[in-house]
Amino acid sequence: MKHLWTLNKYFVQYRWHFFLGALFTVFSNYFGVQMPKFVKESVDELQSTGLSNQLNDALTLSLRIGGLYLLLSLGKGFFLFLMRQTIIVMSRRIEYDLKNDIFNHYLSLDNAFFKKNRIGDLMNRISEDVSQVRMYLGPGVMYSINLVVLSAMSIYQMFQINATLAIFTLLPLPLMSYLIYRVSNKINKASKAVQEEQSNLTTIAQETLVNIRLIKAYNQADATKDKMHTAAAQYKTRSMRLVLINALFLPTILLLIGASTLIVIYVGGVLTESHQLSLGSIVAFLFYVNNLTWPFVSIGWVTSIIQRAEASQQRINEFLKTEPQIKNPTQDPFIFKGSVRFNDVSLLYESTGIQAIKGLSFEVKPGENLGILGKTGSGKSSVIALLTRQLETTEGRIFVENAPITDINLSAYRNKIAVVPQDVFLFSDTIRNNVTFGCSEVLSDEEVIEALTKAHVWHNIQEFPDGLDTVLGELGVNLSGGQKQRISIARALVRKPALLIMDDCLSAVDTDTEEIILNHLKHLPYNPTILMVSHRISTLRNSQNILVLEEGRCAEFGNPQELLEHKGLFYEMVQQQLKESNE
Repeated sequence: MKHLWTLNKYFVQYRWHFFLGALFTVFSNYFGVQMPKFVKESVDELQSTGLSNQLNDALTLSLRIGGLYLLLSLGKGFFLFLMRQTIIVMSRRIEYDLKNDIFNHYLSLDNAFFKKNRIGDLMNRISEDVSQVRMYLGPGVMYSINLVVLSAMSIYQMFQINATLAIFTLLPLPLMSYLIYRVSNKINKASKAVQEEQSNLTTIAQETLVNIRLIKAYNQADATKDKMHTAAAQYKTRSMRLVLINALFLPTILLLIGASTLIVIYVGGVLTESHQLSLGSIVAFLFYVNNLTWPFVSIGWVTSIIQRAEASQQRINEFLKTEPQIKNPTQDPFIFKGSVRFNDVSLLYESTGIQAIKGLSFEVKPGENLGILGKTGSGKSSVIALLTRQLETTEGRIFVENAPITDINLSAYRNKIAVVPQDVFLFSDTIRNNVTFGCSEVLSDEEVIEALTKAHVWHNIQEFPDGLDTVLGELGVNLSGGQKQRISIARALVRKPALLIMDDCLSAVDTDTEEIILNHLKHLPYNPTILMVSHRISTLRNSQNILVLEEGRCAEFGNPQELLEHKGLFYEMVQQQLKESNE
């Protein structure tokens, strides 16, 4: 249970729930163990009287036993209710805290973590794995406490009645403990295998639903179905193995409990024959053995719960122990005006061994418009990732307002940046909420409309019946590619950033729309620094300087006119695109 020890902090946090739950368990079982004592006394009293008196007093005896049983049952039931209301409620609150802790930790991790791990697996750990842990925190803890308390009370009462018979009755318990020890390891291994297959199933389902249009376009429904069927079959096989272990475990425990019952009847009969034990004592012993039946039968179930929780918590701890490679070094205020400088920066992707950036140096001053041009794989997106500090440089340094990017308040810096990514993502929410996503202040409709107008998409939204309150479908499926890009641009403009980064975000719009958007960007009142990444030279016509990348290196840098006169790589790309447009 070493991985479950990490949950002890939650037991400390909810110590009053735990303490009261244990106390209510003691009270509930106290009423329960009193019942056989009254049965013993009643049977012995009945045995000591004559037959005629038995018939005469039968109604009185029945009413007395029934009344006492009713009162004891009410007391036991009342404290049983309180026990569940404390321990089970505690488990639900810990589940809530644990899910928040995991999700918050996910948000603190950097891009490298999410590139290494599958989304379906991450989802499964915060849902299915946490549910397994909650079963340990609730029913597992509750029945374990109940087992200890009820066993201690029942065994104490058995020894009070007759120590010899109690010892014989408890003889099967060491064998039972050995079986539990041996089987628990197998349950643990089987549980971990089941959870891994569950994660695989979740991943396949998530990828299928996200890429359903691609699957249908390539007519891969049957292949995807076969893939899911294979994964489901593996999950079923491993689940059936776990079920088999549990199925064999429970009858074995019941057999040993039955052996205790037979011992009580035989040894109790012998002791009664020699007048060392009364008939009522044997009946009481049978009641106590019966009381112990469910707690000991539940050992198998609780063991399974604990082992499944152990396997799940191990998977959760793997992520919770993962430290983000990029951390905010300070909370000191930082004022960003748009000055950025790369100084001999290199970037190596360790996972692939690809040298994306090689000795890159350039500078952008506040209010300037820098175009970044290059072929696919030249390192354009890597420059953006480094500039927003989604990745760390392998060599060299990046300076922001003449301060190393690794030393500044990262949160304050990113609050002054707006990025329009190449792959647009829109939430299944209203257009208004999609545009204002990331804004710390509540914006008026006028401010939202102004941003949409500058992105040249407001005239399209006006045609929708609900306007800004139009709810977008999954990933914005009810919009065209160009409309999604322009809403993403509006999302960036509404932040009024000091640095606006546009990563090839005009690829899905026509040239007329592109011209309108570029003119609006040219006349923004807050005059941000703009980095315009594109493979299309026409998009960079407003840039004061252009950085041409080739295999991660700076091939050329300067204003467009200088680069044309130089007749280097930029000139060749211009001529190539002019040729293609004429054709």
